[in-house]
Amino acid sequence: MAALLLKGYWPIGRRVSFAGGEIDLIVRRARTIVFVEVKARSSLDDARTAIDAAKRRRFSRAVRAWVGRNPWCTGMTLRADAVFVGPGEWPAHLPEVFTIEGL
Repeated sequence: MAALLLKGYWPIGRRVSFAGGEIDLIVRRARTIVFVEVKARSSLDDARTAIDAAKRRRFSRAVRAWVGRNPWCTGMTLRADAVFVGPGEWPAHLPEVFTIEGL
């Protein structure tokens, strides 16, 4: 979370579960709402390969449910990012790591 705060993002939610999926972090910067998947593995390369098609579907379903319950975000840019964490390394933030399905 600190890595995103340093980039100017402000937290909205953490470990949010909807519709059988979970969103690790929801942050905002200006008119952009970012849904973040956090993956911690023994190496950054292992973390990067941890988001598979099934995870993207569950994540997207949770995002759609969250958006449906938060009409104030209508008209904002919605984005799916990832933060990859490896031991002893600064977290790697990748914007738009995948497309949110169904939006």
